[in-house]
Amino acid sequence: MPKPQATSDACESIRYSDTERTPDERILADLAGALDRTLPVPLGIQLRGLIEFGIALGELPTGQRLPSVRELAERAGIAHMTVATVYRELREAGLIEAKPGAGTYVGDGHNSDGLRSSAVRKIQRRIEGLFHEAEQLGLAPSVVSSLVNARAARGPTPSRALRLVMVGNFVETTQQYANCIQDYLGPGDTIAVTTVDALHTGESFPSPCDICVTLAHRRGEVEHLVPKGVPVVGLSFIPAEETRAQLAMIDPMARVGIVSIFPEFTALMKPGVLRFAPHVSDVDVRLITAPDLETFLSQVDVAIYASGAEVAVRQVLPPDRRAMEFRYVPDPHAIRATLLPAIERLRSSIVSQEETFHENQ
Repeated sequence: MPKPQATSDACESIRYSDTERTPDERILADLAGALDRTLPVPLGIQLRGLIEFGIALGELPTGQRLPSVRELAERAGIAHMTVATVYRELREAGLIEAKPGAGTYVGDGHNSDGLRSSAVRKIQRRIEGLFHEAEQLGLAPSVVSSLVNARAARGPTPSRALRLVMVGNFVETTQQYANCIQDYLGPGDTIAVTTVDALHTGESFPSPCDICVTLAHRRGEVEHLVPKGVPVVGLSFIPAEETRAQLAMIDPMARVGIVSIFPEFTALMKPGVLRFAPHVSDVDVRLITAPDLETFLSQVDVAIYASGAEVAVRQVLPPDRRAMEFRYVPDPHAIRATLLPAIERLRSSIVSQEETFHENQ
């Protein structure tokens, strides 16, 4: 069944393991079961965090059906209005969409029918136009096909380097994400960084920018903060390999303390740690703003903190205690399936514009 997991900058959500239930049933059971009434965080905020970061990590993919308000409220034992409010907020953010008579589904983040299908239809229309123009000029279809094949054989047309911007939650972790993405970019392509908070406070967006990259669950929000016309791509994230290895090596008898930054993610932190350290039994969680944080950290052997909490944790953590960041990295599969195709479409558009310009000179 999908198990909620912890998060740092991007948070984890849901994974599947119970093959005896349908995906819809597993999602219902795990969303309801992940709500923790012992935490000082409203259940509605916890529920929104579970869904947002299931989307952020690609474990609630576009098109996945979500439980109805009634189903989720009754299974979780919470008010229908609480679930309805969460769903409304997620719809307004463009993360989910309601299909009349069919239910509620994970959306694509920007209320479109998908970049790939739209691009294919656009090319198909241009191909039809090309053959129609050739017919008017008296050219046989075989001639046009030969010209197209010859052009395809030449390979990609060189284009100018692209300028990307990564928008995250914290500067340091966002730079780490950008460094990962840089390895997939072409020669000369660059990627600058900024944060959602910086843009909200009026800081200038890094310009020029050809394409913006952000966390999947913040795509709708970021689209309203970037200059008009700049495409925004949302990526899912996975726990870093180093984080998974460090969690697996924790002493089974260690007392583990987890420090979360955002209240809505607190319910996800403990299950996320236990996913990679199931052998550890003494685990507790605190918000970074908890008044007893210093006392709490003085009683643990290992402190695991969300990205962005390092300074606050190390200021109060006894020097003889171990501390580690629960760090995330962009999912390589998401980069290849989502970001790189968007980049290539942009390159093709730029090349087409350049060719048109030269033809008109």
